[in-house]
Amino acid sequence: MERRLSAILAADVVGYSRLMGIDETGTLHALNRHRCELIDVRISDYKGRIFKLTGDGMLAEFQSVVNAVACAVEIQREMAMRNKDVPQDQRIELRIGINLGDVVIENDDVFGDGVNVAARLERLALPGGIVVSGSVRDQVGTRLNIGFEFQGEQSLKNIKQNVSVFTVLLDPPSATAGASGDQTRNTCFIAVLPFTNMSGDPEQEYFADGITEDIITDLSKISSLHVVPRHTVFTYKGSSLKVKQLAHELGVRYVLQGSVRIAGARVRISGHLIDTANGDHLWADRYDRNLTDIFAIQDEITNSIVGQLKIRLLPAEKKAIAAEPTANIEAYTYYLRGRQLSHTWTKSYLHLARRMFCKAVELDPDYARAYAGIADCDAALRDWDPENVPLENILQMSARALELDPDLAEAHASRGLALHQNGQDQQAIAAFERALALEPNLYEANFHYARFFFMRGDFANAVRYFTRAAHIRTDDYVSPIHLMSAHRSLGRMSDTENWAKLGLLRAERALNLSPENSGPAHRGALALAHLGDRARARDWAARAIAIDPDDIVAQYNLACVYSVLGDVDEAIDILERLMPRSSVYHIKWFDNDSDLDNIRSDQRFQKLLLAAQEEQPREVAE
Repeated sequence: MERRLSAILAADVVGYSRLMGIDETGTLHALNRHRCELIDVRISDYKGRIFKLTGDGMLAEFQSVVNAVACAVEIQREMAMRNKDVPQDQRIELRIGINLGDVVIENDDVFGDGVNVAARLERLALPGGIVVSGSVRDQVGTRLNIGFEFQGEQSLKNIKQNVSVFTVLLDPPSATAGASGDQTRNTCFIAVLPFTNMSGDPEQEYFADGITEDIITDLSKISSLHVVPRHTVFTYKGSSLKVKQLAHELGVRYVLQGSVRIAGARVRISGHLIDTANGDHLWADRYDRNLTDIFAIQDEITNSIVGQLKIRLLPAEKKAIAAEPTANIEAYTYYLRGRQLSHTWTKSYLHLARRMFCKAVELDPDYARAYAGIADCDAALRDWDPENVPLENILQMSARALELDPDLAEAHASRGLALHQNGQDQQAIAAFERALALEPNLYEANFHYARFFFMRGDFANAVRYFTRAAHIRTDDYVSPIHLMSAHRSLGRMSDTENWAKLGLLRAERALNLSPENSGPAHRGALALAHLGDRARARDWAARAIAIDPDDIVAQYNLACVYSVLGDVDEAIDILERLMPRSSVYHIKWFDNDSDLDNIRSDQRFQKLLLAAQEEQPREVAE
């Protein structure tokens, strides 16, 4: 048991029961969307930790009270923007209360008056509002662009002493932010929309997406810019919304649009920057260059935006923007293709992605990101073939990447996974934390760290990082399936069902795009089993085996399908064939997976698990 001083944020949905009575499915979908796309992400961005979730609310702990209030302010401002065009009786609105006080930590849960006061303050807030205690107000002072209105000394239920209560006055962001004035106070809010692929070849989509992501990355290095993350803007890819409406939903004033056309060794990139406050096109240009000039074009676009918004770059920012990942454009294109393929988390695609990364390294032996890509693919491929993918190779590849670029988040993430698979969990934690400190929105870091916690039985943290991963990549069907199982382990059946539905929706979309991919088939089958659709679950399971009968990950998930359905003999029959091919790493996963709970008491399963554990080599000591 540990005692410490923490800022506690309590949030609750206004009128949740009424909203559920009007439209249960719609309300759950909207609430999950707000959590995935906004609330959970902002809490993580401000270094907070969600330690308790209810159907309509949550409690989060922050080590910094300023971060807690800044997080709450940003959430409420963005929620207000989202709700502007939603009918009043259909809006998802939050009340938020924040307190700074002494708390007790036990088994990652948080207790004490510090928590209780925050919960009582939340009930005093107006819809869309924030109420804080006097201790919070005193610590924040004038550090944030907000005001406080004193509500008096109030007696709160079950709290011995009266509490000074303040309402936070939310001032909207300045309409002229970034146009002039003190650069340390003014921030420009900008969204870079996915560049349109004009090449006439759908296979070139990865290149247009890569250009978009790189421009977002460059602009994000500028402290005076608030850039909407990649995962948020890509939800609008192909959207027919007008720019002004889209900017309104994203809470930004400036929008960058563009297109990419590749023809042979030539590339044409067009871009224009729009001030949505008045519709003015602040800047527009078209670049007809050789493909080898692609990085120079990206730099010119970034510097043009900086110039139009009158932002003064710091020396470190200039250096970061000017840095090129590779001087070889062919290596860059292989890397982009490999990155696209690696996100499928399927054996055949991971092998193909690895070949792309290896080709990039062959073309540029100093390409750090490509080495990290190889390490990441190999770490993932150990799920299928642990004996033939040595951990030493993964550690060597990630070490080479870090030698070339010590601040490369992808390399720290893949190294963390390899260290965890090697039983070096403390070193793995350090690697994951370093990756997330460098790039909080890195998909691989969040996904691998979530798996790390799942295998340790720490489902609360697994939920935290899988949720971020599911939000970062809207085509990720794997994280929702893991979230389904993690929430089930925590006894949250409503959340289990919601994630099962989302996982099924994404898996179905992925299967339609790639019918030869067994991944979405066996994971979709598991979602259907959790949703109680026996017939379709069996149909999807049969399809997965037909696509790839030797896939051990598919076989394991199908054992889980039959376990959830209560078909004990079928589940154990699959595991009897699977266990001899499983590693220590996989056995650990089996130990904590609630999908197997229906067969754990069966003597055949217990005997099988014991035999498999005895046959495995000893792990590396930490």
